[in-house]
Amino acid sequence: QVQLVESGGGLVPAGGSLRLSCAASASILSINVMGWYRQAPGKQRELVATITSGGRTNYANSVKGRFTISRDNAKNTVYLQMNSLKPEDTAVYYCNAVLYSSINFWGQGTQVTVSS
Repeated sequence: QVQLVESGGGLVPAGGSLRLSCAASASILSINVMGWYRQAPGKQRELVATITSGGRTNYANSVKGRFTISRDNAKNTVYLQMNSLKPEDTAVYYCNAVLYSSINFWGQGTQVTVSS
């Protein structure tokens, strides 16, 4: 069992920045892939960014060049730096962890609201 706790969401004007954090209850070295997903009202949950245990990253086209995912193995924490935020980035952001056994875990989500 891996518990994920997100933090760092909030209200920010368009063009602003936020940094989300996801703290894992287990060593993230034991986790194959960690990622951030988001779900806007009335829409399906979508991938934002992922990072593997080896540090390989993957981004949704809509956030490339604006968002950066990173990990601090010593703190068992994954971050999502979000710059140049747009109103369409408004959503609940969820942290995800996929173990080497392919078992998935999700955080409770953190709200990000970008005002126009």
